[in-house]
Formats: sequence, structure tokens, C-alpha cells
Amino acid sequence: MRKLVLQMQMSVDGFVGADGDHDWQVWGWGDDNRWDKALKQDFNAHFQSIDTILLSRKMVEEGYLSHWGNAAQRYPQDPFFAFAQRIIDVQKVVPSDRLEKSRWERTAVRSGDLSREVGALKVEEGGNIAVFGGAGFASALIAAGLVDEFQFYINPAALGGGSRIFDHADFRKFRLLGSKAYECGVVVNRYGPAG
Repeated sequence: MRKLVLQMQMSVDGFVGADGDHDWQVWGWGDDNRWDKALKQDFNAHFQSIDTILLSRKMVEEGYLSHWGNAAQRYPQDPFFAFAQRIIDVQKVVPSDRLEKSRWERTAVRSGDLSREVGALKVEEGGNIAVFGGAGFASALIAAGLVDEFQFYINPAALGGGSRIFDHADFRKFRLLGSKAYECGVVVNRYGPAG
């Protein structure tokens, strides 16, 4: 069975989005990439295990796919941006009851019933499923118990307020799958459900 892997950039104090305009991420997906070489390599290595991406409706409508498509075209020789081409190449799924059909290449719109759609994806043949979306989307997946692995990219900043992903979750325990600190200040912590 495939795993659903939630990747989130997070502050030291547990926020995934800032109240206000704070430059808190070591790399906020723009051209100013301050991740170190080891983190870039590890990120791409992880992305090789992914062959499906689950995207929130909001994220895809706000330009996630065109952003990474443009990055793949701008940096075709940069080995770090191999993941950008992979985003374009793999299957994408957008669970939504608001969208009737997809306007994006290799992207299917399915019903907004997260449990049913994620359950169907997990039993398909293939690699793991990456999740990209905002705090609300991540919270809904967590509350439904659908996430098999959490990958938190902890940035060296405290925000003091903002969006969190566990505000609506019941008590649960996790087991540490791995933790690695990088020279740029980011620590990647990987967790799975305990038991």
C-alpha cells in the first residue's frame, strides 16, 4: 500500500503560515534559494519515491503547477530543480466538489470526499503520494487520519502566531522516523503514526 506523505515548512514554534508579511522560510519557493546542497539533494531523493501529488484546490488555482512548470523551464540544467520537472510529469489529484473538471495537464479532479479518494489512491499500484496544500487542507487530512508520514521542514524562526495544522486534531502519538539538521538552519523531522 502506498503512503500519503505530508510535507510542510514550519516555524520552530509550530506555525505553517505567518500572520503578516514575514520572510521566515529559509527558502520560500522563489529564486533566492538558501537551502544548502545536502538539503537540496535529500529533497530530490525523497521526491523520486513520489509518483502522485495530492493538491488542494486552492493551491492549484493559485498557480502551484504553473510556478513549478516555469521553474523547470528556467532551470533545466540545475540538478536541484529535477523535482520541478517531476511535479509536471507525475499524476496530480485535486479533491474538490467545487471544480467540475481539470484545467491542468496530468491533473484529475475527484470528489471532495477525502477519505474515499485518498483510500482509493493508496491502494493503486505505484510510489508514494505527496501532499501539498495549506493549513486547512493539511488539517482535514490529519483529522481524517489519512497521513502516513509527516515531513516537517523546521525553519529557524519563531512566528508567535499564524496558521497551524494540528489545531483541530485529536490527541495522538507519533514515532520518529528520522531527523536531520542542515547547515542552512533547516531541520527535517519525519514522523509516522505510533503503533
